Amino acid sequence: MNKLILFTALLCVILLSGCESSKPLYYYGTYSQNLYDYFKADEVSISEQINTLERTVQTAKNRGVAIAPGIMAHLGYLYLLEGNTVQGFNYLEQEKRDYPESEHYINFLISNTKGEVQ
Repeated sequence: MNKLILFTALLCVILLSGCESSKPLYYYGTYSQNLYDYFKADEVSISEQINTLERTVQTAKNRGVAIAPGIMAHLGYLYLLEGNTVQGFNYLEQEKRDYPESEHYINFLISNTKGEVQ
């Protein structure tokens, strides 16, 4: 009887330990809503989208978690649309530093954008 109770307790511990969820690798915050707002475009201004994404970035920094891929690039793009090229290019460069695998694409975006800005 003792072995049965011990076995049942051990089985419960094993099963319950599998229920703990893992911590997300990246912080997305409101990014999916921001993308929706961008593509909808008629309800939320670019400056409002920038403010929301800036809060997402700040929240990630405050929590000490990595910001999700694409957020810095999207934020940079929004700044470029608003005419703030310095801030826009800074965020695009930050995306490259955070995610080196995006370097070729970000370089492509930067070179195309600089051609349009000049």
